[in-house]
Amino acid sequence: MNIRKDLRNIAIIAHVDHGKTTLVDELLKQSGTFRENEQVDERAMDNNDIERERGITILAKNTAVRYGDTRINIMDTPGHADFGGEVERILKMVDGVLLVVDAYEGCMPQTRFVLKKALEQKLTPLVVLNKIDRDMARPEEVVDEVLDLFIELGADEDQLDFPVAYASAINGTASEDPAKQDDNMEVLFEMIINNVPAPIDNRDEPFQFQVTMLDYNDYLGRIGVGRVFRGTISTGDQATLIKRDGSKKNFRVTKLFGFMGLKRMEIDSAQAGDLIAIAGVEDINVGETICPAEHQEPLPALRIDEPTLQMTFLVNNSPFAGREGDYVTSRKLEERLMTQLETDVSLRVEHTDSPDVWTVSGRGELHLSILIENMRREGYELQVSKPEVIVKEVDGVMSEPVERAQVDVPEEYTGNIMESLGERKGEMLDMVNKGDGQVRMDFLVPSRGLIGYTTEFMAQTKGYGILNHSFDGYQPVHTGQVGGRRQGVLVSMENGKTTPYGMMQVEDRGTLFVEPGTEIYAGMIVGEHTRDNDLTVNITKAKQQTNVRSATKETTVTMKRPRILTLEEALEFLNDDEYCEVTPESIRLRKKILDKSTREREEKRKKLAAKQ
Repeated sequence: MNIRKDLRNIAIIAHVDHGKTTLVDELLKQSGTFRENEQVDERAMDNNDIERERGITILAKNTAVRYGDTRINIMDTPGHADFGGEVERILKMVDGVLLVVDAYEGCMPQTRFVLKKALEQKLTPLVVLNKIDRDMARPEEVVDEVLDLFIELGADEDQLDFPVAYASAINGTASEDPAKQDDNMEVLFEMIINNVPAPIDNRDEPFQFQVTMLDYNDYLGRIGVGRVFRGTISTGDQATLIKRDGSKKNFRVTKLFGFMGLKRMEIDSAQAGDLIAIAGVEDINVGETICPAEHQEPLPALRIDEPTLQMTFLVNNSPFAGREGDYVTSRKLEERLMTQLETDVSLRVEHTDSPDVWTVSGRGELHLSILIENMRREGYELQVSKPEVIVKEVDGVMSEPVERAQVDVPEEYTGNIMESLGERKGEMLDMVNKGDGQVRMDFLVPSRGLIGYTTEFMAQTKGYGILNHSFDGYQPVHTGQVGGRRQGVLVSMENGKTTPYGMMQVEDRGTLFVEPGTEIYAGMIVGEHTRDNDLTVNITKAKQQTNVRSATKETTVTMKRPRILTLEEALEFLNDDEYCEVTPESIRLRKKILDKSTREREEKRKKLAAKQ
């Protein structure tokens, strides 16, 4: 059997923030891929604005470096469970994985998630302990943790015999000895060349290519990115696209692209083992196979995890609709959601009875909030409802998604966390006291119990706690109340601008969400109540002017600072009878029914129905 000794295909997988993207940067720089005088940004692979701001990878990306005579194709994957759909597909394109683990934090929920997917695909694992330069690094213990995780996930003997490198991606160094670092990352390059299997060279057989990612270009339309599993292809060749439903479409390959460094370059031909992009067919989708017309043989379909969370997206119909956005109509919103479906395979968009309302399902809160954030930056106005979990039937039993949550907190807060997660139907799996005042706890918690939990968790741990969670599976639906907001809200009764005087009258009733001088409307949520019921307030009231002088007039009055919600916090805060209004300039919370008397009548009707 021939193999391509000049090529290696590898994916970098890790928990979020363990240093994957920084490591790829260093491999790019040290391989001589960039010219000496070329300016390269930090985290060069994260080229999307939101990725840069948040320091996370959202979209899987591919690059390639040269090391000696060998070309190494590197796939950088997301670390968040919400983008797990990206990780699974990427693993189909590679022969090995570089598992990056923080030398202090050790194995985290996402480490388990991505490693489980890699082991299932029978890929060859290599382990890199990153951030070895940290004072609190504990390499020996973390290697043991990684080994335990491999065993727990059912790794075979070959996979258990993984090589380990110790690295500091930020310093661009690596070595095989945890005690001292080499001056460069040669060790890592050698480890990849020596351990990752080379692709099979079956270029003489009929061509076969599977689409694992989609790209879009205004001139070329959709572009399918994936791996050539066998054969060769050249620009101008006639080919057949075998779609997921079994239908076929003949087309001519108009352009082929290869990857080197951060650039996508036009190429004339590609062969077995290459990662390429193909243009020429418009309605191409993830998981579909391209092959010659005379030898039509589809590859097995890619399995993509189903969405676990859904939200209602609506046209903005608030009193301020159309003031701040460029795109506000249902036609524009629908076009944008359909465009998202072109490249995001984990997303579902369904029409409802109303032409202005859509049900949008995704892999988690972060997945959906990134879509909403992108839309508002592009000039769209919309409203969204509270996220809800998707319940489905498993073996005849209605089941709901469950998350594996890992909590790192100072010892004194363990009681609070156990109590609050217990109320949310959380089941404790493990508890380890690290001996340095920190405790790590593992829980299985229904996904709906974690919606909106982050804010409460931060308050309970005074900001010292770390919470990570990833999708684990489905369990029968838990009965009774699971999670949800405990507090009521302060709702505006008037249209107008907020005044310091009006705000100070209600300060002791709760926490305000708006600053003085903000324009508000009746039915808009302006704060959180200290009690569990909603309260209608007037914070547009101006102080009555009189001609009587007061001895205390000059006293300086200080107001409490309002709590300005981010998009994620606003989505987490929502209740069933509320919407989040999102525009390019503002994030507002509002009641679905703006009129106070209509709202109260509806609440009474619901209470009566519940009693019956």
